[in-house]
Amino acid sequence: MSLTVLGLSGALNHDPSAALYIDGKLVAAAEEERFVRDKHAKNRMPYEAAKFCIEQAGIKPEDIDVVAIPFAPISITEPHRWHFAKRYWYAPDRALDAIINGNRRYRRYKKKVTWLLEQLGINPKKVELESVEHHLAHASSAYHCSGFKEKTAIMGIDGKGEYATTFFGYGENGKIHKIKEFIDPDSLGGLYGAITEFLGFEMLDGEYKVMGMAPYGDPTKYDFSRLAKFEDGELIINTDYANVIGLRRHKDKGKGYYFSDKLIDWLGPKREGDIADEPYIHYAASMQDLFEKLALQMMDYYLGDIIKETGKLAFAGGCALNVKFNQKIVARDEIKELFVQPASGDSGTAIGAAAYVSEARGVPVEKLEHVYLGPSYTSEEVVAACAKHEGNPNWQRIDDVPQRIAKILAEGHPVAWFQGRMEFGPRALGGRSILGCPSVEGVADKINEQIKFRERWRPFCPSMLSRVAPEMFKVDHPAPYMTFTFEVNEEWKTRVPEVVHEDGTARAQALQPGVNDPYYQLMEEMEKLTGNAVVMNTSLNRRGEAMVCSPTDALNMFFGSDLEYLIMEDILVVKDPAGKS
Repeated sequence: MSLTVLGLSGALNHDPSAALYIDGKLVAAAEEERFVRDKHAKNRMPYEAAKFCIEQAGIKPEDIDVVAIPFAPISITEPHRWHFAKRYWYAPDRALDAIINGNRRYRRYKKKVTWLLEQLGINPKKVELESVEHHLAHASSAYHCSGFKEKTAIMGIDGKGEYATTFFGYGENGKIHKIKEFIDPDSLGGLYGAITEFLGFEMLDGEYKVMGMAPYGDPTKYDFSRLAKFEDGELIINTDYANVIGLRRHKDKGKGYYFSDKLIDWLGPKREGDIADEPYIHYAASMQDLFEKLALQMMDYYLGDIIKETGKLAFAGGCALNVKFNQKIVARDEIKELFVQPASGDSGTAIGAAAYVSEARGVPVEKLEHVYLGPSYTSEEVVAACAKHEGNPNWQRIDDVPQRIAKILAEGHPVAWFQGRMEFGPRALGGRSILGCPSVEGVADKINEQIKFRERWRPFCPSMLSRVAPEMFKVDHPAPYMTFTFEVNEEWKTRVPEVVHEDGTARAQALQPGVNDPYYQLMEEMEKLTGNAVVMNTSLNRRGEAMVCSPTDALNMFFGSDLEYLIMEDILVVKDPAGKS
């Protein structure tokens, strides 16, 4: 049977995206932020992303059979709304609203979806609109994309969806079975987000900065156990301190935060500025430590038996991007393979909702083999962008891209690398990247200070050929998407010091042959020149900006930073003509 399913995310007013499955094959997926140049694209719908998916597939809007959205109405007979009301008793207006009018957000979202479909030329009356519960969409994005055929444990941890915050279940024969959900405010993701705010970052954006800061601190200096506990199968967040609403929120300059004044009384003032200093580095370490302990306890309690049975675990939700936690999971003897959805956050629910609907209609979806699912551009389009750009780019076409770029990298110069289709998800994986040579001392600081304009203590990641990973790391596990950190073997710490973090780990992309040929060939050339088939890789964007999508975006970023080299397909742009040699 032929089936075309368009998945749309953005129900929670951030990270809108679109994904298109045709007969079980994921033909396109993209995030709205890349097109509109607004990181996380808050309060937008995925118009440009959906339009791209339809055009990329070469279909007409009327060819779409089903539109899947990762948000659903929650019945008053379910415990979710009652739990929310009971736990938020101190804000009676919000508590009562959850019981009386608990699906208001869904109704509002559905209206926006109807409007979006009309803008796209899809008749809302002629297309089926299927609502998938938010955490079911996360679960599907992990399980159905994993390619696992055995019974698979499924875990979803994030801030919250409709009301649920955490999902435990299993997948078998293409079907997802729910075991347990936790409900707002009992959310590990929400707690981590609240502490992220306290540490001076933006919730839903800065959590990975907290994770990057944690290795500089000592988790034993401050006991965070009062913030949350897991007892008798239930997670309980202490809402005296975090995951707070209404009058309990700490307020500053007219903004309300997800932590309370009581947290400030305990830990001191909210962190300001860019410096990773005491005591805040210890707070980051304590939060990471508490998160890992509780999440592992929950996983063991609800999924331990299933994991022991087959060793397979699929993981999604924003907290699945916590690579340090994933390292702890992989280190366990009973885990044979962990699949983390590369777009674990809410953008990935577009894939999850569409995959869930496809499977439910009897069309199984293919294993996710890569995330190069966005737009690509021809050399002619790159040249046209250069011709129009006000920076008057100095460009030339080159024949031997991997060799030329490897030589520039080995000489110690960072290079902006723009090749093929754009990646889906938050990680640059060799489609839209800034690259450096990881054996050149100081290249990480140079990129942080002069190009990315970001905090000095943020780590950089290595991309390597898959055959190198077992030599470089102490654990051998597939790592195609930078969703894990690994402990680096001693010899490699000195070979590629620029990609080893403070705690001796690296967040890796181990690239298989045949997935991204230009990138693979570049690393082969690096091996010839430096002895290491490894490059330092970070996303092609400046701090606070969305990752680059088009050649014009790349040129804007190039001229707005100290980058000297930009390669787009086979077009090399250089700032200094003398640097063309």
